[in-house]
Amino acid sequence: MKIKGTLALGAAVSALAFSTAHADTIRVGVIAPFSGPFALYGTQYQQAIETYQAQHGTSVGEHEIEFVFKDVGGPNPDQARALAQELLIREKVDYLAGFTFTPNALAVAPLIEQSQTPTVIFNAATSSINRESEFFLRTSYTLWQVSEPLADWAYDQGIRTAITTVADYGPGIDAENAFRAAFEEKGGEVMDSIRMPLSTTDFTPFLQSVRDAAPDAVFAFLPGGPPTFTYTKTYNENGLRDAGIRFLGTAETEESNLQALGDQAIGLTTAYHYSEAHDTDANREFLAALREDHPDAVANWAMVGAYDGVHLIYHMVEAAGSDGPAAVESALGLEWESPRGPLTMDPETRTVVQNVYIREVERNAETGMLENAEKGMIATVGDLGWDR
Repeated sequence: MKIKGTLALGAAVSALAFSTAHADTIRVGVIAPFSGPFALYGTQYQQAIETYQAQHGTSVGEHEIEFVFKDVGGPNPDQARALAQELLIREKVDYLAGFTFTPNALAVAPLIEQSQTPTVIFNAATSSINRESEFFLRTSYTLWQVSEPLADWAYDQGIRTAITTVADYGPGIDAENAFRAAFEEKGGEVMDSIRMPLSTTDFTPFLQSVRDAAPDAVFAFLPGGPPTFTYTKTYNENGLRDAGIRFLGTAETEESNLQALGDQAIGLTTAYHYSEAHDTDANREFLAALREDHPDAVANWAMVGAYDGVHLIYHMVEAAGSDGPAAVESALGLEWESPRGPLTMDPETRTVVQNVYIREVERNAETGMLENAEKGMIATVGDLGWDR
């Protein structure tokens, strides 16, 4: 793949195409929520960055790596664009990273195309994002990547009817389409597809309608944080478990909320690319390093997405310094061992190819803590939504 090298002319673009005279220090701008209901993401990104630098140092090759953090608050594309402009023009960063939410990532696509700035997505999971700029690289996942394998697995477990319930924005629609396509292809029936407003805090009406329809399973996707906790709690309180309606999800039992859910989380099934309980030396080393400086930190998918994002940035800096096109070129096809398992940066989609794990919440007999125990694995899954 050859990165496009032509910059548009004009004053704004000229300002973005800043001087690379600061070659000894490579600056990375991180746009993430550090306040508001999703502030945990920003904290986890920062902890992951600090952990990686504690393990690998703050320099690579001839370059010192400096991170500059900007608070976007939440899903706010206008603010994300303004912060990206500030980082590129005033702060003169060489790389961008972070991007929890799809609208925020999409908002900066024209800017990074103009400035040729490699931009590493730590979370935003809509497949279409990376089509908007050849300078996007994603170390998280896409909803197609985890939802389609879950639908296949569910049918193989004897589940024949399901209702999908998703947040009504890009990732939710991706999750709905992926689950439906795979489930119906196997012979299952999606009885209804419910899209819930992103601002919803009361999931009772939606889940009561699911209970009344009595499918074999309900599939869910919501943005991580308070919505996933509330949805999962409502699933139990409204009697869906007691009615035998199986819970199928992605990040709804993520580690940051898991202990607070208590025993009502036991038995909930999700398909995802990371569990804190992942049983490998690489994960144990990551967790040990994380807790050396952050003893109360909880590792989840957001943290490992940022940790691997920093690994990718270090590789690009070592290979190409501040040369954006060359940096992206060097990342294509890169392979490494992550705390979640083996990763490859797909040269076409620029999203990591990775394992997807079928997880079930259990209480660890030794620690007494709830965990997402891995019960199965679908190996080397790419972005299954790229060609959709």
